[in-house]
Amino acid sequence: MADEILAELNERFGSGTKDLEADVVAELKSIMRLHELSVQDLFFKWESYGMKMGMDDFKASIDTIRAFKQSLLDELERSNRSQVHIKTEKRVGATPRVAKGGDVFGMLDGLATPGSGRPRPAAKRTPAVSRVRAEPTSSPLKVEDQLNAMGAIPPSSFADRPNPGEVLEILNDQLQAAEPPIFPFAESRIKLTAASDQKKLGYKGLAMKLSEASEILDDRIDDFIGLVTEHHKLEDSAFGSPASQGTTEIVAVGRIASDSLEGKLNAASLVLETSRRMGNGMRVPLNLGKLKGHQFFPGQVVALKGINTSGREFTVHEVLDIPLLPNAASAPDALAAHVQRLRGGPDAMDSDDSPSLPLTTLFAAGPYTADDNLDFEPLHTLCNEAADTYVDALVLTGPFIDMDHPLIASGDFDLPPEASYDPDTATMATVFKHLIAPALNRLVAANPTVTVLLVPSVRDVLDKHVAWPQDAFPRRELGLPKTAVRIIGNPMTLSMNETVLGISSQDVLWELRHEELVGGARTGDALSRVSRYLIEQRHYFPLFPSADRKRLPKTGTGTGTGAGEAAATGGVPPGAMLDVSYLKLGEMVNVRPDVLVVPSALPPFAKVVESVLVINPGYLSKRKAAGTYAKMMLYPPSQEDMGSAGMVAHRIFERARVEITRI
Repeated sequence: MADEILAELNERFGSGTKDLEADVVAELKSIMRLHELSVQDLFFKWESYGMKMGMDDFKASIDTIRAFKQSLLDELERSNRSQVHIKTEKRVGATPRVAKGGDVFGMLDGLATPGSGRPRPAAKRTPAVSRVRAEPTSSPLKVEDQLNAMGAIPPSSFADRPNPGEVLEILNDQLQAAEPPIFPFAESRIKLTAASDQKKLGYKGLAMKLSEASEILDDRIDDFIGLVTEHHKLEDSAFGSPASQGTTEIVAVGRIASDSLEGKLNAASLVLETSRRMGNGMRVPLNLGKLKGHQFFPGQVVALKGINTSGREFTVHEVLDIPLLPNAASAPDALAAHVQRLRGGPDAMDSDDSPSLPLTTLFAAGPYTADDNLDFEPLHTLCNEAADTYVDALVLTGPFIDMDHPLIASGDFDLPPEASYDPDTATMATVFKHLIAPALNRLVAANPTVTVLLVPSVRDVLDKHVAWPQDAFPRRELGLPKTAVRIIGNPMTLSMNETVLGISSQDVLWELRHEELVGGARTGDALSRVSRYLIEQRHYFPLFPSADRKRLPKTGTGTGTGAGEAAATGGVPPGAMLDVSYLKLGEMVNVRPDVLVVPSALPPFAKVVESVLVINPGYLSKRKAAGTYAKMMLYPPSQEDMGSAGMVAHRIFERARVEITRI
């Protein structure tokens, strides 16, 4: 039992293949005994603590674990004090006590401070939020005061953020960081080509039919049967229904699901859901006893080899590999044309001495302002960085105007004094025009050849299309530059020169990390593992059903009713908001993306997974602190690659230097 606990602690709290130190393990076990927690519950509290403290990584050192332990003890003490206080107020018939400066029965009546027997003046009601503009001294409490009252840490000024510009992580640090150009390029060095059909994302929402949804789910299983048949060279006779009793080993293809609507997926609740064509849509429990290790999550389409001798459960002998999409490749002539574009055109191409600066792209994800204001200081700072260094592209994913922002949710805020608008006809487009668009306009004015991509989020108040997959929001009345800024769908696959770029603003990594079932042998880095799920399943959101909203990271819109963390964490986010009938629009198109951008509440990272460069830039602004963004410098392919015959694999993961940087 002790070995199992140690293995699970290393899996949850370890870093890659490196086991935890002995003193760290001892502290973790001490916390588990003291608070009667399982390893899983302890890990959830650890992640919640990290988010609350604005930690950029979740490395379990002896110092961070001891601080975590003290935080749990402080929270327990606050909770106990609250319970004792409530109990004291409900005592009936207690002996009257003399209050300091008062009498027992309030007989002095105005000659001294009111006693305990006299009614106290009613407390003033505190408004939900304060206005953005300066208030007189008699104004309601500011947001910081309210957070203090709830036991939370007040947000600090953006100007006082620690270590701005610090590089937290570098991928391919052997590649030299190129100096930015001293003046903007004469023309854009980027050619955009859409791979996804964005017109299909403009479907009519809130019109989902159960029959259509079930057909989409069934078709996905049947599609994978064809992939497995071709990849493993199987005959049709090798497949069968896992729900049918038999003595012959078969291959069953289906979707991982749980037999319970509540709780996390576990080995006891694990079932395989078949399609109507292969198994009449039946569900059969899975027995994983003969597997050395397993990695499953709800909605995962798997191919299992096994047998059902009892008719009650399917015993899995082997999990067959799902074939991956092919790597992206281009013809040598096409690569040469992209290199020519990087060098500034045909005239520069003719000169061997003409420099070829790497293509520089910044990736950032919303929210773009802290909970206590609508100044969008992180966004302005990022745009200034993009303007000063003359980057080639800036990719921003939503939310831009976050429905979970306290000021937006209450509607209690003002636009800048210089903004010209009619209050009676103002909309969220007006808010975007006066709070966000100026930063982008200044960027384009300073760097006219930059390409800016905006990707919506289901949390965007600005977008009427709130289901995922999600259509682009209209640019009308937003005050954006006409040519430099483009608004695309969510998710979207496009080509940026030769690079196949896949983007989705939906936080699928966090949900996969907390919904997956991992057992048996060590499975390596958790961030790489959840990223691999997307590539193996060929989908930007393979999880089904999505995670319970109550388990998602809390937002700033709630006020909280309990003590400690419960009062400080806020409200419940909207969740994934999937439109199942159109989930096929969330599939990856034809090839594996060269670069996969998936912003998440997990620690920011840049990793190479199955030849795909996966980037989580983190959030540009956290609820009470500044966040991070990612910078990618892509060097051109070698002359040997461009001179080879046939199609040439892009191998972006070898040519790109990625830096995760504090804003």
